[in-house]
Amino acid sequence: MINATILGFFTLSGLKDMTTKYRVTLFSLNLLCYCVILLVNVALILTIIFEEKLHKPMYIFLCNLCFNSLYGTAAFHPKFLFDLLADTHVISYAGCILQVFFIYSYSTTEYSILAVMAYDRYLAICRPLEYHAIMTKQRVVVLVCFSRLVPMTSQTVVMIMTSTLTLCGSHIDKLYCDNWSVLILSCHSTTPNNIVGFCNIVLYFLHALLIMCSYVQLVKFSLKYQERRKKFLQTCMPHLFCLINVTAALLFDVMYARYGSKLMAQSLRNIMAIQFLIIPPLFNPIIYGLNLTQVRKSFLRLSKFNKQLNRLG
Repeated sequence: MINATILGFFTLSGLKDMTTKYRVTLFSLNLLCYCVILLVNVALILTIIFEEKLHKPMYIFLCNLCFNSLYGTAAFHPKFLFDLLADTHVISYAGCILQVFFIYSYSTTEYSILAVMAYDRYLAICRPLEYHAIMTKQRVVVLVCFSRLVPMTSQTVVMIMTSTLTLCGSHIDKLYCDNWSVLILSCHSTTPNNIVGFCNIVLYFLHALLIMCSYVQLVKFSLKYQERRKKFLQTCMPHLFCLINVTAALLFDVMYARYGSKLMAQSLRNIMAIQFLIIPPLFNPIIYGLNLTQVRKSFLRLSKFNKQLNRLG
């Protein structure tokens, strides 16, 4: 067997059965999709930065979510677009390890941000009188740092352990590198890696438990107090949609990688494997932008102001 650490690259076989005509069509659609992802996320980030009224915890966390979308998609889409037009689909060993780190830290950070946002909504709706006393500027900074540094640290540990493995192969049956695909190429036991991976799963299961507890309280209060129902529907439903989508995509990816059947069509496997890199980054800013009145009004006002400046210029 060929050792990828010596050879210096991996081969990706997710596109092996795709015709040239289909690749060109997919390239056009994916390029359009990536451009829209960049546009809507940057637009929402700039709206929140330039509109002083939006300098509140909920919008800061939303800005963090959009920034994370840009971070995660940059690790996948440019390489994927290149592969769609290339005859051979290879990635360097270092590039593969970095891609795993960026995609995994993106997905775990997404979950951490959603957990922080659930906590924020719980305080705003269930404990409104205490909200400003608890959600101070210092607390917001701590929560933003938590949502980024904890996933980064945990994935750094995972990647350091993966990079020390001696591999007996260089073939990855996916569109991109993922940690499990690298681990199964190891010549030796990966028990320590599996233990660390299990600890990560437990950590993010606790995130899910925190979110679930927050939503149980939110639903109770919304049913009990009618005036809070509108606030719940406006600010929590987009959050819930994002959460369900990310959870379903990550569960499929984790479970299929370990227990999935090779009989499933490659095209279906590809769609399920990449949808968490397309749907949340694309729809999160659109859903929040359309649903949150203050964000929508601020965006339209800033757009109108820019048009007026252009006319004067």
